[in-house]
Amino acid sequence: MHDRFPKYSKFEWQEGYGAFSVSASQVKRTIAYIKNQKEHHRKRTFQEEFIKLFDKHRVEYDLRYVFS
Repeated sequence: MHDRFPKYSKFEWQEGYGAFSVSASQVKRTIAYIKNQKEHHRKRTFQEEFIKLFDKHRVEYDLRYVFS
């Protein structure tokens, strides 16, 4: 990435990260969700929401490594 986009030479991922794609048909819905994220996290923590996302999409994971 740094070679291709020199202006982002200081960009780096934090230790441990997740990256997800969004279907074109879900972009508006995803943007709306992100805009209201603060409200969503009043009802459920980020960690709870992240695990729910894995479970909903049947992603296998080992909880020992998800947030460590």
